[in-house]
Amino acid sequence: MRTLFDPPPSKLAERLKQLRERNIWIGTSSWKYEGWLGQIYTPERYYTRGRFSQKKFEETCLEEYSETFPIVCGDFSFYQFPSDDYWRKLFSSAPNTLRFAFKVPEDITVKVFPTHARYGRRAGQPNENFLNAEVFQRLFLERLSLYGERAAVFIFEFGTFSKKSFEDETQFIEALDKFLAALPAGHRYSVEIRNPEYLGADYFGCLRSHGVAHAFNAWSRMPPLERQIELPGAFTADFTVVRALLRHGRMYEKAVEAFAPYEKIQDPNPEARQAMKTLIARAEASKQGAYMFVNNRLEGNAPSTIEAIID
Repeated sequence: MRTLFDPPPSKLAERLKQLRERNIWIGTSSWKYEGWLGQIYTPERYYTRGRFSQKKFEETCLEEYSETFPIVCGDFSFYQFPSDDYWRKLFSSAPNTLRFAFKVPEDITVKVFPTHARYGRRAGQPNENFLNAEVFQRLFLERLSLYGERAAVFIFEFGTFSKKSFEDETQFIEALDKFLAALPAGHRYSVEIRNPEYLGADYFGCLRSHGVAHAFNAWSRMPPLERQIELPGAFTADFTVVRALLRHGRMYEKAVEAFAPYEKIQDPNPEARQAMKTLIARAEASKQGAYMFVNNRLEGNAPSTIEAIID
């Protein structure tokens, strides 16, 4: 918590606050980056016995993050159903003013588990909980019910489906439509896909019929943001969700290799920046909410990318 002896809010914090007051929420994808020390984070706050403590930093830096950003996207939840204790610790580590977007666990959005060591016996096996609305509600949504509006958006991220999973977009849309119809009302849901061939009238129409937002996502194999936002019918809800993750054509592993530890911008992406500026202007004009998240892997340093967009 800020005291009388702390420095005043940064220009970035003030501008983000102004946008938040107009229901435009801008933050980053995750937050535990030591590369932001001296930029977003004050190194001395994480000293123990005169030395920087990585443990203290990872456990407590969300509070300082909230002094600049009004919202954050929790990517961690994609890999698990967090426990009640985990949620308590997370929400207690930041002020009530901080909002969260959460990626829904892959146990709901993966049709066949990848052949990767971390999946153990499930690797390569069909997922029995794929698009299971009851499991999503019981193991995820109900555990977050105590925190009300602090959980602002839920993002269903679907990886690239092969022809073995779905022969075409029609099969996926039919399954998605049934799933969305079974979800409890009263929450903001967004769908992020990685199959560019699915981006059409039927997909957008399915989302619109349920009031679910298409997540505009900058990803290696997806059309760039500036093209996605021009697709007919792409705005499917009374709010907008954006995840600026990667430059088109760049793989995730290459971005990590090139940009870590994310201390500065290394590859400016003016087209993605302009697309996000356009989305901010659209949200302001329509007076509809927008939830926008920038990843370090887009340009090399998410806070600086955000500053460039809104300055």
